[in-house]
Amino acid sequence: MNATFQYELTIIVPIYNEEDNARALEQRLGDYLPTATRPACVLFVNDGSKDSSERLIAEICSRHQDMFYISFEKNCGLSAAIKAGIDAAESPLVGYIDADLQTAPEDFNLLLPYADEYELVMGIRANRKDSGFKKIQSRIANSFRRFMTGDDAVDTGCPLKILHTDVAKRIPMFTGMHRFLPALVGLQEGKVKQVPVRHFPRTAGVSKFSLRNRLIGPTMDCFAFRWMRPRWYNYRIGKTNLK
Repeated sequence: MNATFQYELTIIVPIYNEEDNARALEQRLGDYLPTATRPACVLFVNDGSKDSSERLIAEICSRHQDMFYISFEKNCGLSAAIKAGIDAAESPLVGYIDADLQTAPEDFNLLLPYADEYELVMGIRANRKDSGFKKIQSRIANSFRRFMTGDDAVDTGCPLKILHTDVAKRIPMFTGMHRFLPALVGLQEGKVKQVPVRHFPRTAGVSKFSLRNRLIGPTMDCFAFRWMRPRWYNYRIGKTNLK
């Protein structure tokens, strides 16, 4: 049992070379936690950063009793960072937000009212502040993913989500699978709610995504999901005498 057990929501924040955003992250997350509609904490997951991110998040956590971190020995990727945060969390709910702050921590309060009824509550980025080229890539990738998975998620790339922790822990996560969370929750017969949230331009740091990992990679991952879907076990325990 770890400290996240004391909270209802653990907000997972993957970190990879985000030293330029550290001050803003501390400010925005620190301002949000006292206003969260449910007791919440932050769990930074340092994904083997090569800059000073690890030192900075350790310092941030030393200043805030509701902020914690884990750190990879080497870079493993976004899906691995999210999975590690889910595995570590012991609160009933887990949230996810990107370190670039293109979505607002305050908007978790828009998702939380639906968290009891829906196994996954996810944002839809309204009035996206990305370039036209990025929007086109995302539109193509989302359309193809919906065709391949059969889910109705409008904006699966929106980095603002809340899941039931027990459902999240059963999700088979591997490289690229963070893009398929609605479909993977659907495999467990979970319900998904989509809520419009705000979106902002990146003000510091550098995007970690390119044409390859925004469009080409996700297209290939769709075929992996189609292969996995009929082979995934979705069992439920009926009776047991385990204590």
